[in-house]
Amino acid sequence: MICALIAAYNEARHVGAVVTAALSHVDHVVVVDDGSSDGTDKEAAAAGATVLRQESNRGKGSALRLGLAHVLAGPYTHVLFLDGDGQHDPAEIPKLTGRIAHGGGDFVLAERELNPDAMPPARYYSNVIGSWILSRFIGAEVSDSQSGFRLIRSDLLRRARLTGSKYEIETEMLIKLVRAGARVERVTVRRLQYAGAQSKMRPFRDTFRTCMLAVRYRYLEG
Repeated sequence: MICALIAAYNEARHVGAVVTAALSHVDHVVVVDDGSSDGTDKEAAAAGATVLRQESNRGKGSALRLGLAHVLAGPYTHVLFLDGDGQHDPAEIPKLTGRIAHGGGDFVLAERELNPDAMPPARYYSNVIGSWILSRFIGAEVSDSQSGFRLIRSDLLRRARLTGSKYEIETEMLIKLVRAGARVERVTVRRLQYAGAQSKMRPFRDTFRTCMLAVRYRYLEG
């Protein structure tokens, strides 16, 4: 059984469609509304998701940890992470879930086609640099470490002590789960349509912060 987990902040325009599409491929969807003021929670619930809510905007990592506490208490074998702003295409979920049928599915990372001509320069270069650094830390090659589109076995997540409160939680997952023995599998998905979905990530600032925290995750935390 697979549960999709979405952290969303002011995504009332997109989250309903994302939930509806995801439900075609997974057993359940949980949306954590990270203090939105635009009715994101109502749109997600109307589309069929279970909605948890943080009263104030505390960051993606905080929202995902709240959602994981709920999802991992259930019967799900895997958790599928995707964004609620339309930047991840739910139609590509089978590319990730298909690995389960072939005996994989420890940690499936959906890597976007990184095209410098089709992406904002700051997003492109911060991702390339961050992915190169992270590959050195985890001992496995990844080309899109900042992708939040991923499928992970629930039992591995239950053993991980995640502490990140913002975007660095995605790096934390990679480092800690690989250290715990997870096999990282990579699938390629279509690049994002940036004109239709604006990322809330601050590329250079968040990438620098993530790289610094990666040192702590790799050497100081279990």
